[in-house]
Amino acid sequence: MLCVRSAERDRAAGGFAVQRAEMPHQRSEGIRGAGRQRQAGPSVACPSVRSRAVGLALGAVADAIFADPARWHPVAGFGSCAAALERRWYADRRSAGVAYAAVLVAGVVGVGVAAEATTRRRPVTHALATAVATWAVLGGTSLAAHGKTLAALLDVPPRSDLEAARALIPALCGRDPELLDAAGMARAGTESMAENTSDAAVAPLLWGAVAGIPGLLGYRAINTLDAMVGYRSPRYLRFGWAAARADDVVNLVPSRVTALLSAGLAAAVGGSPRAALAAWRRDAGAHPSPNAGPVEAATAGALGVGLGGPTAYAHGVENRPRLGSGPPPTPTDLRRAARLSRVVAAAATVLACAVAVCRERLTG
Repeated sequence: MLCVRSAERDRAAGGFAVQRAEMPHQRSEGIRGAGRQRQAGPSVACPSVRSRAVGLALGAVADAIFADPARWHPVAGFGSCAAALERRWYADRRSAGVAYAAVLVAGVVGVGVAAEATTRRRPVTHALATAVATWAVLGGTSLAAHGKTLAALLDVPPRSDLEAARALIPALCGRDPELLDAAGMARAGTESMAENTSDAAVAPLLWGAVAGIPGLLGYRAINTLDAMVGYRSPRYLRFGWAAARADDVVNLVPSRVTALLSAGLAAAVGGSPRAALAAWRRDAGAHPSPNAGPVEAATAGALGVGLGGPTAYAHGVENRPRLGSGPPPTPTDLRRAARLSRVVAAAATVLACAVAVCRERLTG
C-alpha cells in the first residue's frame, strides 16, 4: 500500500484548480501536468501492522517445522550474557537485581525497536524480521516434544528408563530430578506442559501481536531472567525479585488466555471444558503463583487429573496445593498434555494474528 505525501497532493490539487479557468487545451495540458507531478512525487510505503500478522504466522510455522536449534540459539546466547553479568553485578539486594534486569531487558528491547524502525516502511522485510524474531522466542514445539519423550521414557517396564527420564527433567523444569520417582516425573512433566505452554507459546505471540518485535524480544528476556534468577532461594530472594515480579506482570493476561484456550480445547484430548473451567475457578487461587495457578488448574481439569503436592527444587521442597480432582497423571496423561499444548499453541497463533490485524484497524 503506497501513500502520497500530503504536500504533494496539495500542490497537485492547487495546480488543477488554477487550470480550470484557462482555455480547454490549456486545461487538458494542466491536468496531464498535474498527473505527471503526482506520479513523479516521492512516495513511501505506509507502515503496516498486517505484515506483523504475517510475520507471527511465519514464525510459528518455522517453530513447528524446525523447533529450537541444538546450537547457537539466540535465547541461549542471551542467557550466557545474563549469567556473565550476574557474576559481575550480583549482590544480595533488590536494587542490584533491579539494575541487572533493567539493563538486560532494555538492551534487547532496544534491538527490537531498531529492527522495527529500519523495516517498518518495507512490509516484506518487516514480515521477515518479525518471523525471525517470533521463531527465536517460541519454544512450543520443543516443549511438546520433550513431554512426549519423557512420557516414552516413563512407560511401564521393561521399556521405562528412569535415568534417561531424570536427565531430561532439567529441560522441562527446575526441579531436582534425583528426588523424583516415575510418578513425580510424570507430574512434573504435566505441570511443566501447562505452565510453559503459556511462557513458550501463548505469551510471546500475544506480546508480538500487541508490541511487535520489541514485545517479542522483551517478553522472552523477562521470562528467561525469571527462569534464571526468579527463585525463592536464599541467593535469589532479593536479587531475583525484580525479574520475578516483571514476569508476573507480563504474564497476567497471557496466562489467563492460555487457561481459557486449554479449557475450550479440552475435548481435543478427550477432556471436558466444563471440568477445566470448574478446576480453574475452584483451585487456581490457592497456587502461590498468580499465573501458574490458572493454567495448571485448567489443564488438570481438562485432563481429569490431580496436580500439586510436595515439589522438590534444588533450594528445598515446596508444598503446592492440589489442583484438579482426578488421580495423579500417568505417562498417558503426559502425552495428552503435550498434545493439548500443541493445540493451544496453534489456536494462540490464530488469535495473535487476529489481534495484530485488529490493532492495525484501530490505530489506522
